Amino acid sequence: MESFYALALITGILVAFVLLVLIATYHNSFKAEIPPDVDQPSKLRLYHCVYTLVEILAKNLESLGIFEEHILMRLIVDGLPACRDSKLFIKDLHFDEVPVRIYLPRVPSASKRRGVIFFHGGCGMFGSIRSYERICRYIARKSDSVVVSVGYHLSPERKYPAQTLDCLTATVHFLKTAENYGVDPDRIIVCGDSVGGTFTASVCQELVNRKDIPKIRAQVLIYPFLQALNFNLPSHQKNAFIAFLSRERTVHFILKYLKKDCSMKEAILAGSHVPESTNLKYKKWIYPDLIPEIFKLGYKPPLPTSLLPQVHEETKELFETRFSPLLAEDAVVCHLPDTCIITCEHDVLRDDGLLYKKRLEDNNVKVTWHHMEEGFHCALGFFGYGIFSFPSSNKMVNHTVNFIKGY
Repeated sequence: MESFYALALITGILVAFVLLVLIATYHNSFKAEIPPDVDQPSKLRLYHCVYTLVEILAKNLESLGIFEEHILMRLIVDGLPACRDSKLFIKDLHFDEVPVRIYLPRVPSASKRRGVIFFHGGCGMFGSIRSYERICRYIARKSDSVVVSVGYHLSPERKYPAQTLDCLTATVHFLKTAENYGVDPDRIIVCGDSVGGTFTASVCQELVNRKDIPKIRAQVLIYPFLQALNFNLPSHQKNAFIAFLSRERTVHFILKYLKKDCSMKEAILAGSHVPESTNLKYKKWIYPDLIPEIFKLGYKPPLPTSLLPQVHEETKELFETRFSPLLAEDAVVCHLPDTCIITCEHDVLRDDGLLYKKRLEDNNVKVTWHHMEEGFHCALGFFGYGIFSFPSSNKMVNHTVNFIKGY
């Protein structure tokens, strides 16, 4: 027994030593801007430090050839398993080979319920059905809806656009079979956060011209990623060094998701991947002047940059509407369903949501917009953890529920 305690002590000392070495070596990585008006700044700083430490550890383990960076990150993002829920039937199924989990209220309904399809966030590389379990259960209970959480296959195991196609496949399957689950096929809402918001926007766009299936009734986009042309919008400048999703991390994750060379990060941040003709073409939709003045305080236009043809050739996926839904033509956007957009002030992706809001409204699509003044990217992932959660997490989920209940 004494030898066991001695071994445990030695192991603990070694682990502590390794962590101290990592902190000392990468101390600049722990620096992040935590605005005083963000939701619970001290808690956010603590979580950011823990996340950064895990990220550094994951990168070092990958460089040693032990396992890839995303494996450890997935374990952390998945969180703790939820307890049993007596108010819901919960089933794991496959919709045409796409894993899904379906949440059905146990209380009988006099009529067909609405359906909600949820696409989780996580840069297309992290996140899972389990990591969004608490959110989907809450939506099902509070809105009395049948919720389908889609476990799309992740990158790098499945290359882009497998993730979007999985979401599209699961959505089409549910639209066709909704009545089997007691759902009115004309009352189906699609919802997603971060890259899940990308998939939501993309799926709704791709289904606009489908005549063989029911129409999506509404969509909910929670701090969505919607374009990869301009990383120098006001929100990118304001929140360049914010916790969790900084401006640099955003492009790093994009390149990792697409299985591209991460050395192109600086060129993309500068805009050297975009030809001048492309910038001119999409200036009417993606441009700082389209952002309301209240969100442009302190904004400085970036210096002009030159095109790097090799970087452009290597990153053409960034210009596809599946990846950047903001680039969709008006002929598509004008047919999109009612939309709820939730943006956060302390988020590099804030302006993506603001620009999409404007595009939808310009095309006479009904938009409900909620802006979380104290919110930050990734806040939704902390929902349902009691004192470890954030008030903004609860607000976002409740805004989503209230919007869903309107349909």
